[in-house]
Amino acid sequence: MFHRRVPSCGAGTSEKRLLRTGTGMSTPNQLTVLILGSGGREHAMAHRVQQSLLCSRLLVTPGNGGMPGEHFRVAADDVSGIVSLCQEEKVDLVIIGPEVALAAGVVDALTAIGVKAFGPTKQLAEIESSKVYSRELTAQLGIPGPRFATFDKGAHQLAMAWWKQLDAPIVVKQSGLAGGKGVVVPDNEADTEAAIIDACAIGQVVLEEMLRGPECSLMALCDGTIAVPLPIAQDHKRIGEGDLGANTGGMGAYAPVSVPYALDELSATFIQPVIDHFARLGTPYKGVLYAGLMLTKEGPRLLEYNCRFGDPEAQVLLSLISTDLVEIVLACVSGTLESVRVQTKPISAVAVVMTAAQYPLTPHIGDQILGVDDAGLYTNIFHGGTQKENGILVTSAGRVVTVVGVGPDLSTARRHAYARVDGISFAGSYYRRDIAWRAPATGLTSYSSAGVNIDEGNRAVELLKESVATTSNDNVLRGIGSFGGALNVSFLKEFEEPVLVASTDGVGTKVELAARTGRVRGTGMDIVNHCINDVLVQGARPLFFLDYLASSHINAEMVAEVVSGMSEACAAGDCVLLGGETAEMPGVYAPGAFDIAGTLVGVVDKKDLLPRPGIAKGDLLIGIASNGPHTNGYSLLRKILEWLPLDVAPPPLTRPLIDALLEPHRSYLNILTPILKDPRLKALVHITGGGLVENLPRVFPEGIAATVDISSWPKPPLFEFVESLVSLGVDELYRTLNMGIGMVLVVAPENAQHIQSLIAEETWVIGVLGTQGPESPQVELR
Repeated sequence: MFHRRVPSCGAGTSEKRLLRTGTGMSTPNQLTVLILGSGGREHAMAHRVQQSLLCSRLLVTPGNGGMPGEHFRVAADDVSGIVSLCQEEKVDLVIIGPEVALAAGVVDALTAIGVKAFGPTKQLAEIESSKVYSRELTAQLGIPGPRFATFDKGAHQLAMAWWKQLDAPIVVKQSGLAGGKGVVVPDNEADTEAAIIDACAIGQVVLEEMLRGPECSLMALCDGTIAVPLPIAQDHKRIGEGDLGANTGGMGAYAPVSVPYALDELSATFIQPVIDHFARLGTPYKGVLYAGLMLTKEGPRLLEYNCRFGDPEAQVLLSLISTDLVEIVLACVSGTLESVRVQTKPISAVAVVMTAAQYPLTPHIGDQILGVDDAGLYTNIFHGGTQKENGILVTSAGRVVTVVGVGPDLSTARRHAYARVDGISFAGSYYRRDIAWRAPATGLTSYSSAGVNIDEGNRAVELLKESVATTSNDNVLRGIGSFGGALNVSFLKEFEEPVLVASTDGVGTKVELAARTGRVRGTGMDIVNHCINDVLVQGARPLFFLDYLASSHINAEMVAEVVSGMSEACAAGDCVLLGGETAEMPGVYAPGAFDIAGTLVGVVDKKDLLPRPGIAKGDLLIGIASNGPHTNGYSLLRKILEWLPLDVAPPPLTRPLIDALLEPHRSYLNILTPILKDPRLKALVHITGGGLVENLPRVFPEGIAATVDISSWPKPPLFEFVESLVSLGVDELYRTLNMGIGMVLVVAPENAQHIQSLIAEETWVIGVLGTQGPESPQVELR
């Protein structure tokens, strides 16, 4: 059989070619290497093979419009055609990209004729081509994963019964290969039933308990005995930003990913047991073994195995490997990987996939592609769905090109990638703007990682107490560390013993989000309502408010918008907006940036001051809901959401992210007015910076501590979402954000039900007071 060679469409083969020997066989440094496949993954492979000193001739089939080397028109899964091509072209080494070729048995056929092939045999490729086989194998080997069950074609009633008995959300998977699109993650019961019925009509099905947490890709190079793990990567499967919409073959990836587990530990758990198992059976696994993992709260869990490099993960990982790829592949095939030092560069790589119009449904093809001729100094462009028509490069499939940016850190690599994407154009092109958006959250283990040090703030308060005390007199009733200053002003005769209560505060870095999006009105409400709550917890009603607004340059419309928010909040709280200051400070604030602060003065009769005496062991804590982060935790929130477009609504959010983030601070004045003077109310606690952990003790007598049940109230969607992203411990998370509780009441247990009945919304008993032990914290979260 003769296979017609087609002209090279890419950058051409290397200038370092060596001549063949007279026998027609290659010497060790004169290898003819064939790449099977036609996507961005295979282009990345060809790019690295072309750079190898061990390769004298590069062949690709069927290739695409941008791959280097000599092109042929044999499908990657045409086993007999591939065998004939290798015999005719005297191929020494075949590197297989797509799973369909491995599942078809290409490796078996090539091995039989003495051609080295990189990848597992047809039998071992079932670890990907049969999800039923894969799950049964993981159960046999004790590899951590979800609860699952397998069902034959047509057994939808049995599958439905298993799901009902599980009584939990599930994922529905077709057992066979489906091009990365055979997995359905249903949103509700109706979708689940439909997915089960549809999948069972196609063939065997695996139903799995739905796991929650960030996903990552662990790929290892295997020689049948040992496995060398590559840096952790993360794929972005969904078509939409914020990981929304339909599944695709992959819209982008980045590496390395920061995870709270050692790479060798993950490999020992998810890779090596599989390699050892097949070695014991006498069928060594050679090639790439890919473990798709989910990092759940209970630890890493296996989602699936693949028997090859991922696409687009390969594009970033091959950009990080510094060792000769052909040398690595030969060592894997010959079982000598231990003799090769697989090295990776200490850099980051980000891949952004550009897709054709209407992808992932029926992509539009035939559109001319412009701007891909020069990759750039810090980028590579790997073709996927491209071909040449009459010398013009056009789209030929859904995922058109993958742009990979590299840099010393992830932010730089990402910037390089998106800058190069901007230079490429074709009709209807689409790409996600948020690749690597989860990355900023993965490295944060404390609020100080986001640039805010709560402990240093507390230390500053301790240092300034002494100097502030020098200004005190007998009328000062509340000192540093309380929610606001209190001053006895008995000359206000309409009160028996009137006390002025003052609070000064700011909105914090929430103003940056407001300035960036032009939605500034809510910040005026934020500052007023925050101060109202701070005097409210001392039993006071607001009298007047003074504001301070500073910016680089005064924008009259912006100032008017902020002040209108203040006015609305003041009117709702029966408070006079008495005056304020607007400062223009060029050189101090960045252009477009602003900051606001305010002071609110309230009044209360001394006999009604909160907290009241008598807080004791056994008292209950009643929580009232917040309506968002209020004005705290925004340095963390902005950090972890830095690369996620604010107009998306990632689950479990049901509204755009920016709406949830900029929800104005809630005022509790009106809802708490009916109980302010009730003697059964012992204390109020405003949950501000420091969260439950640091605000509750502000009203406790010495020796009193609290136990809080963090499962006792429903977590709002934004806080659920944030918790799924970060690696903060429970205490750190709950001292950074209010987590859905904005105000806490302290009452005796016999009065709790009565107090709750006076509040015109649902409240929750969230904790109980006890005695603090010598080594125990003042607030314990359970």
